[in-house]
Amino acid sequence: MALCRQAVGAQSLPSELIAHIFSFLPAPDRLRASASCSHWRECLFHPALWPQLRICLQVSQAEQPRLEFLMRKCGRFVRELHVEFAAPAAEDYLSGGGGPGDGGDADPGTGTGTGGEEVQALQFFTHWLEELRTYLEMVLCVLVSIRNNRNLQKLSLFGDMSVPQQQGNLSNTYLSKVDPDGKKIKQIRQLFEEILSNSRRLKWLSCGFQLEIVTPTSLSSLSNSTARTMEHLSLLDSNIPGHSTLITAVELERFVNLCSLALDFCDFTAEMAGVLSHSNHVPLQRLSLLVRDVSVMHKSLDNMPNDEHWEALSRRSPSLRVYIMAFDIMTEDMLKILKPSIPLERIHFDSCWCFTAVSGAIVDLISRQYDKFLTHFILTNDVLDTSDFVDLSDNRNEDPLVLLAWRCTKLSLLAIHGYTVWAHNLIAIARLRGSNLKVLEVTEESIDFDPDELVDQDVDPVHNLTEKVSLGLGQPWHRVMDNESFSVFTETNRHFYREMQSFSEDI
Repeated sequence: MALCRQAVGAQSLPSELIAHIFSFLPAPDRLRASASCSHWRECLFHPALWPQLRICLQVSQAEQPRLEFLMRKCGRFVRELHVEFAAPAAEDYLSGGGGPGDGGDADPGTGTGTGGEEVQALQFFTHWLEELRTYLEMVLCVLVSIRNNRNLQKLSLFGDMSVPQQQGNLSNTYLSKVDPDGKKIKQIRQLFEEILSNSRRLKWLSCGFQLEIVTPTSLSSLSNSTARTMEHLSLLDSNIPGHSTLITAVELERFVNLCSLALDFCDFTAEMAGVLSHSNHVPLQRLSLLVRDVSVMHKSLDNMPNDEHWEALSRRSPSLRVYIMAFDIMTEDMLKILKPSIPLERIHFDSCWCFTAVSGAIVDLISRQYDKFLTHFILTNDVLDTSDFVDLSDNRNEDPLVLLAWRCTKLSLLAIHGYTVWAHNLIAIARLRGSNLKVLEVTEESIDFDPDELVDQDVDPVHNLTEKVSLGLGQPWHRVMDNESFSVFTETNRHFYREMQSFSEDI
């Protein structure tokens, strides 16, 4: 540069060279270095430094400018984009803290109620609508920024937003208040289809619980060449009853190289299983299925794969593994769903009511049918009163959880909340699986002690339990004291989505 009589100095270095130097720095040092001058600041957002972008943020007006800045800088060239939107559930506004469903009859949609109940319900309702309005704007921001990005290879969108349901049906009241003429929703759908249409290198598409983005016609925007190169497809609808299937068996035929798939269980039909087990389709490696009470209520289980279909899938792909997440599913429905031939590796039960809690019979069935595959087993029951915790070992000679640990020799993760786990059974589980049980999370209120253990004043039962479980596992172990710090107990949608992602990536 000096020989060519150009200015010499750090500020004069070519952008490519500065970006290369930046690539050796950890993120904090990279940010500090970019503060040296405007040229270096611009180099901070050189495409070579941002092949991947992971954004996890609350839906709020305070976060919106930050999202806009990042997407404006990186949206046009980022190759892998992962965005998670998190917002308080609608029920927190509409039924919590004195709102409807908490002893009052105030209806935020109609304004009926008495005194303070009506005012408080209106405040919750107004707050929720503001969150929903901001959410739509943030989704638009993301989609607008990547609409012309033809290098996009991986797109993952998660939005833990739910629309309140009235009398079992989706109420359009809420969306109509923030988007009266439906322009934003229409624009979001058009942008999403435009992104799919423009994509040339997309291999991973994951859309989970995103409100009003994916429609049954969205995937038709993908060209045949792009559909043939897709390796992962995840379409998990928001919890709205009555929505149509987002992908059909006929549409699935185009995705011949799909290695990983995640769908609502009621959308995964016998015909789809036939398509995936055909010889012209590469062997499917990972299948994640979401079973929800709202889907089972509004869709039929009659079209689900039977044992013959699962056997055909397993023959086509001996390494196929399945992950099932079940929300508030009745025992009789689970008995229909759990076919013996499913190569089930992970299962997560989450229930909010006593009558949808998992029974000991279901746990026993799982330990017998899937002993060769099962590695992850999660039980959560969100009842508030500990007297409503289900005792799986009640009226049984052997505790089903102990039998699960004994039979399922590959078990590496066990998490329990809202079910009674006796201390001596917890010790037995730790001893049976030992150091192979990498994660054992049991909440404090779920653990109970035999009366004989509590009588002995010389021994602290909690200390004794902690010591024996730690010895059995070969590592320090403690009860879960703060449920809020574990997403598996508090953010089930987000936990399932993240687990599904890692499950699919681990091929």
